[in-house]
Amino acid sequence: MKTINNPIFHFFLAALTVVCLPLFLRSGVLASEILIFGLAVAACNLLLGFTGLLSFGQGIFFGVGSYVAGILLTRYQIPVPLMLLLSVVLGALIAVAVGWLSIRRQGVYFVMLTLAFSQFFFFLAYSFSGLTGGDNGILDVPRPVIAGFDFTNLWSYYWFVAVIFLAVFALMLRTTQSTFGRTLSAIRENEARASAVGFPVRAFKIAAFAISGAVTALAGALHAMLIGVAPLSSIEYHTSEIILIMTIIGGSGNLFASLLGAGTYMLLADVLSTIWPRWLLLLGVALIVVALFMQRGLWGLIETLVSHITATSKRTPNAATERPLHRQADGGKA
Repeated sequence: MKTINNPIFHFFLAALTVVCLPLFLRSGVLASEILIFGLAVAACNLLLGFTGLLSFGQGIFFGVGSYVAGILLTRYQIPVPLMLLLSVVLGALIAVAVGWLSIRRQGVYFVMLTLAFSQFFFFLAYSFSGLTGGDNGILDVPRPVIAGFDFTNLWSYYWFVAVIFLAVFALMLRTTQSTFGRTLSAIRENEARASAVGFPVRAFKIAAFAISGAVTALAGALHAMLIGVAPLSSIEYHTSEIILIMTIIGGSGNLFASLLGAGTYMLLADVLSTIWPRWLLLLGVALIVVALFMQRGLWGLIETLVSHITATSKRTPNAATERPLHRQADGGKA
């Protein structure tokens, strides 16, 4: 179990997934979306799995990143690296504001506040149609050409996303294993005790919101360049729901589980949509199964299976080293 929970092993699994996706998927869009939403779900997991904050505001930051990409690339021709940096900064700033107000309440009231903020930002985007394009969104968002490297092709853009994904994933792994990450886990387990021993709980929660908002906004910007549109749907509360569902499917409290949850959801949606137009009903059944029988998500199921296999192998005697009892009784003579 030590190996399966090792951060280096998790990074190896993420890198292996990045390499294998082009081998098993024909669609470059689907492969890129799995990594992009993997980033967004990892950011959500930092709040839910490591800090214990169930936020319905992740769509805000995803939509902000999407609009930053749309506005800066189509109207001002800002270089892509600078655009990505600005989307990260703006996502972090908005997340700080949302987090600072939301964490004043706990439990269901915290959830209601994040949902209210999600609706608030959605109607802002809808109302300021001159900036955001309203219902139509911002069209013709280009894919990047950086230092002579053309990423306009779907699979070349996939590798562009893959490099960013692995870099951010490694940083988030490092963050969760640091003193900061362990403090977030302590707050999740017992906030009152963490506050009593002197940790500035509010500051840590706001910092977690900032990191989560920054990474989610980065994912939103990458997604806008992938599909060529910064749509209004990227900032609505339904996006927050999807990100939360992916987090629950994969399992909270583990970053690779975020990629597992995003990949499972995207692949299920892709397969089920070809079977039945009302595929969301089938997806709902799958979510009910997860909620009833896999409350720690797919990663929890994997941990349980590995633990069971390890325990079984330890209980099984080694026939090559153990001698039969009747041979031990007569001193081992034939």
